[in-house]
Amino acid sequence: MISSKEKALAILAYFGPLFLLAVLLAPESHFAKYHANQGLVLFLSEVVVSAIIWIGRYIPLIGWTFQLLNIFIVILFFLGLSHAIREAEEPLPFIGGIEILK
Repeated sequence: MISSKEKALAILAYFGPLFLLAVLLAPESHFAKYHANQGLVLFLSEVVVSAIIWIGRYIPLIGWTFQLLNIFIVILFFLGLSHAIREAEEPLPFIGGIEILK
């Protein structure tokens, strides 16, 4: 059974650097750590895409193309959020297999 604290931390894990809360406040919870890992990978993806978009401002086609990835990241955010709310451990498409936090 997943506690309300674990569920809240799993939900917060998808809000950028707040994934650290799940790691620090529930280190023994597999559920919270799973979503913290998903949140971390999503956050790092956001950072990389944003950097490419920023650099791509000077190369018209690249910057515009990566803007579309921003939309995909927003979709992944809501998908991860829904998984945490439903108390499911389902990997996010494309990036869900990456495991940084063990």
